[in-house]
Amino acid sequence: MHAHARNSDPITSHLAAEENVVSGRNAAQQDLTAKAVERYPGLTSLELSKRSRIDRYTLARRLSECEESGLVKRGPTRRCSVSNRTALTWWPPSYCLQLPLGLAA
Repeated sequence: MHAHARNSDPITSHLAAEENVVSGRNAAQQDLTAKAVERYPGLTSLELSKRSRIDRYTLARRLSECEESGLVKRGPTRRCSVSNRTALTWWPPSYCLQLPLGLAA
């Protein structure tokens, strides 16, 4: 199970995280995140945030949770078109990422 607040976070963060889970917001955000990755496969989290209009911080938190649940998969890194930095790409689990010839194990 994913920790929704760090041990070092103040009690208010733990209470807010618990409310997010109990209210169903967390599950709803995970669902939106997984659907965004399905609709826009292979984007970085920042690109995905811009396309889907999901808050980038919410999206980043839910991507790791969705990965733990098997709803999305991490893909290869590449340069993000928004930040111009190297970043992970995110894919639906149904996508088969193929390595270029010569790189397959």
